[in-house]
Amino acid sequence: SRRRRSLVSIESLGSPTRGRADSSVQVMATPKAVEDVETEVDKFTLSAFIMTETKDLEMTILMNAMQLACKLIARAVRKAGVANLYGLHGSANASGDDVKKLDVLSNDIMINALRNSGMCALLVSEEEEEPIVIPEEIRGKYCLAFDPLDGSSNIDCNVSTGTIFSVYERKSTGEPGVEDILRPGTEMVAAGYCMYGSATDFVVTFGSGVHRFTLDDSVGEFVHFGEMKFPAKNKTIYSCNEGNFALWDDAIQKATEQFKAGPKPYSARYVGSMVSDVHRTILYGGVFYYPADKKSTKGKLRILYEGFPMALITEQAGGVADTGMFKGKLGRIMDVIPENIHDRCPIIMGCQRDVEKVLAFYN
Repeated sequence: SRRRRSLVSIESLGSPTRGRADSSVQVMATPKAVEDVETEVDKFTLSAFIMTETKDLEMTILMNAMQLACKLIARAVRKAGVANLYGLHGSANASGDDVKKLDVLSNDIMINALRNSGMCALLVSEEEEEPIVIPEEIRGKYCLAFDPLDGSSNIDCNVSTGTIFSVYERKSTGEPGVEDILRPGTEMVAAGYCMYGSATDFVVTFGSGVHRFTLDDSVGEFVHFGEMKFPAKNKTIYSCNEGNFALWDDAIQKATEQFKAGPKPYSARYVGSMVSDVHRTILYGGVFYYPADKKSTKGKLRILYEGFPMALITEQAGGVADTGMFKGKLGRIMDVIPENIHDRCPIIMGCQRDVEKVLAFYN
């Protein structure tokens, strides 16, 4: 055939320098297909995995709504430039941060998808001052807290962003309220995040390991990538906003100096998007921290939709998540009881080796 005639063996051409064939060089007669369509049916999708893992139809429906929202946000992030979605919206959120146009759009996408799932009773969003109570006729049993677009300050310069969420089952039998969600992280039934970068990754835990899915744009499905754990041999990486160094307590300052000292100092990596920094920390090892300081005595990161979900994921992946010195003592992030829906706490999370190095300076 024409195609087969075009595949000329390098051996028949001979060596360009010696004028004879090099028998060590071989050419495959049949090029490998770019995409093996026959294996497409073997892909384990997010929906199939959740149904198999939890055997819970309601949780599967909820996660279907969550993944739909994440797909729509991923699409909006990729079209931000051409759709004129860069820049500020002109308002501030419940935490006082300037709101980007994509923050508003992502928030609307999340609320609509979760509300219409029929599985939610209460929603808490970083962008909303008060919790959203779902109407009784479409009310379910889950209470969710979420950051629709974490790291949105990086959007205009095309740096990775993400969505973070935590899931509780409501306890009340009447009208749902904040008491259904102002509970320690140990009572979460699920947590996860979706990262919008060079690929769109959906990471989730139901309290038994952490699983990673990657969006296959050709079929529009999140496909199971594998279990996500800290590596057996952790890299030496520390991740923090060193611009706040002068405001930190002595222990955090000394720990940071230790990471930079010695003949083999740690590498510094800081994106400024919690999703990206924690994702890298779990995959490569090391430590990520955003401690309390003289200006922000409770830290900067919110408990319900940043601290708790990332702490559960970190622990389930084999790491440690601690507050550092908070309210006069060291403690596990998951044991904190939030005082309000936008409450904050300090964060020190990563592999056991490096978190313990930081905490040792408090002793």
